[in-house]
Amino acid sequence: MLRIRGSIGDWPVDLTLELDEGDWAQLAAQLQAAKPEAAAPTARPASQDDALWQTAKDLLRKAGQISGPQLLEQLEGLTGSAAAGKRLLVRLRHCAEVKVVSGADTPLYSWVQ
Repeated sequence: MLRIRGSIGDWPVDLTLELDEGDWAQLAAQLQAAKPEAAAPTARPASQDDALWQTAKDLLRKAGQISGPQLLEQLEGLTGSAAAGKRLLVRLRHCAEVKVVSGADTPLYSWVQ
């Protein structure tokens, strides 16, 4: 038995699938047949995320020190998305070259290298 619970938008989903031994064997055979051949690992090409990450670090490096809301605003402008800007802000917070201290009202991000 396989149970899937969750939601699709506002709709709750509770789905139960009952499979006998033959069904499981058939499913396993399909998965083995669909398994792609092992390819040699290739070097990952530089992606847009890597370029945005470098640009975000450069932005903070040039600023030296900047408040969290100002940095987030600039990152949102850079990425074109509030969610992507927040992801970069969190990534900067955990970066070894960045120091975050609590300011009077907002955190202050500083480049330390």
